[in-house]
Amino acid sequence: MRDQEIKEALERNVKAVTLRAAIGQGTAVTRATLGDGLSAHVTEGPYAFTVGMTEKYGGTNADPNPGVYVRGALAGCLVIGAKMWALRMAIPISAVDVDVHADYDVRGELGVSPDVHAGYNAIRYTMRVTSPAPVANVRAMLETVVRTSSLVDDLARAIPIRGEFQIVQD
Repeated sequence: MRDQEIKEALERNVKAVTLRAAIGQGTAVTRATLGDGLSAHVTEGPYAFTVGMTEKYGGTNADPNPGVYVRGALAGCLVIGAKMWALRMAIPISAVDVDVHADYDVRGELGVSPDVHAGYNAIRYTMRVTSPAPVANVRAMLETVVRTSSLVDDLARAIPIRGEFQIVQD
């Protein structure tokens, strides 16, 4: 029964934003504050978690580093997207899992080499779906998942990012 409720909720959302696009637009605001050592407390609305750095960076290994959350967010987005689109497209699935691989070179992050990017050099994922449906139908559903994934889109294209500094003297 839960799957039917999810499908109905998705259909209501599709209808609502089709009729009034503005109700689907907004700004998400997340805040991070410095914790002990190399950790940060992250909050958004009712959600909170902590990020930190590994011992090799001088951290404590107490919490995942921010990159773990980026990779986890991408993998989670694809898994959840597969469930959503499977329901919308009436494709039965019994399992979905995603592995995300991100290539990095810490020389950029540590400022050792100006020729090396601070971020990832490449990101790859593998999606595995278990389904009795025809392979062509499952593939079409997965292609829709990737095409409509907000995180795939965010990571795959250059989106404007700008910042400002506010310095408080004490």
